[in-house]
Amino acid sequence: MSANAQLDSLINFCTGYLKFPYISDGQQYRALLTSGETAEFRLTFYGGATYRIVAATEPRESSVTFRLYDIYYNELFSNSKYGNSTYWDFKFNSTVDCYLQAELPPGKKSGFVIMFMGFKQQ
Repeated sequence: MSANAQLDSLINFCTGYLKFPYISDGQQYRALLTSGETAEFRLTFYGGATYRIVAATEPRESSVTFRLYDIYYNELFSNSKYGNSTYWDFKFNSTVDCYLQAELPPGKKSGFVIMFMGFKQQ
């Protein structure tokens, strides 16, 4: 599968998890990783909003490991503790800056990781 076809497939897969009542923040968080590398993105979450993070790689059966950290790198969430779930819904009481990290599944030598973030419409 070509790189563009792989990305299109991942985008379609992820956007399937951002249907009503969720709406995308309009960004695609993506990286081409090799085994052992970690992609990192800095994000701001606003207090009172409910968010959803969706992450995928090819083949979709091999889940991305993603973790959310505060600015001091205290782990707030890891999907590895939940069977490498494809998505996670969460809410902060106040505005928080965070780091979102993603890694390929064990045994995968290289590939694209793509993540989307959306928020729940009120």
